[in-house]
Amino acid sequence: MRARELGRKSVVVGDRVGLVGDTSGAPGALARIVRIAERTSVLRRTADDDETTAEGRLERVVVANADQLVIVSALADPPPRTGFIDRCLVAAYDADIEPLLCLTKADLGGPEAVLGYYAELELPYVLIRPDSDLAALRALLAGRVSVMVGHSGVGKSTLVNRLVPDAARAVGTVSAIGRGRHTSTSAVALRLPAEPGADGDTGWIVDTPGVRSFGLAHVSAESLLHGFPDLVEATVDCPANCPHTADEADCALDAWVAAGKADARRLASYRRLLASRSGEGDPREPERNPGDPLAGS
Repeated sequence: MRARELGRKSVVVGDRVGLVGDTSGAPGALARIVRIAERTSVLRRTADDDETTAEGRLERVVVANADQLVIVSALADPPPRTGFIDRCLVAAYDADIEPLLCLTKADLGGPEAVLGYYAELELPYVLIRPDSDLAALRALLAGRVSVMVGHSGVGKSTLVNRLVPDAARAVGTVSAIGRGRHTSTSAVALRLPAEPGADGDTGWIVDTPGVRSFGLAHVSAESLLHGFPDLVEATVDCPANCPHTADEADCALDAWVAAGKADARRLASYRRLLASRSGEGDPREPERNPGDPLAGS
């Protein structure tokens, strides 16, 4: 229960709170939340990119106090959506949370195309197969609060069940058109079990429901660039107050890409995010880079 004194202040997964009452956890025990500690980080998303819409003004706090955002993407069935990963990177950098790319179903597809797309970012990643050893992933999760996000059907709940065998998270299937079925219905924080002979904090993972997209109305236009560090240096040569759009003749981003210093698909993705803030495009649809095999189009 939440104390009445807290008013309308919401409590979300990851919050550190003060309790009074019976904190034994026994059946029938009752305690009250009387204090919510200051949050070190807040990962948010919106249903829309345009802050002038009702959906854009409605912020959803995904998790509080996370250290790491684990972006779970399948390499096949469904195919990877680099636009969605780009959105998650923007949200992670905006919340000052470190990103980790987790590529599942590596038995069905190779990672070269996805990793090539992010080659300039030095983005940490792990490859997951149904029979792969999870030691490398566990090492990256140890001692941290990690929130896992991804489209439905990418194998996120299956991965959670492998990491925490007692979690019993529901597992769905992928439809014939390559879309996953929503299986997780709420965010749940799970303590990672200790490995034999291991010392120290094992860490926590927060499993979240599968999402169609990651709305970024809460992120300023200027901060969108944080998700594209491979483009930042080019903006030094842009004129003051440059909007960085394709119709801005003096924008230095085009020359930067033409010189081979960044991937043209990354610039296209960044500009799609800028356009969506003006109501162009639908952030609820999976992001596709036209003609890009990464997007499965």
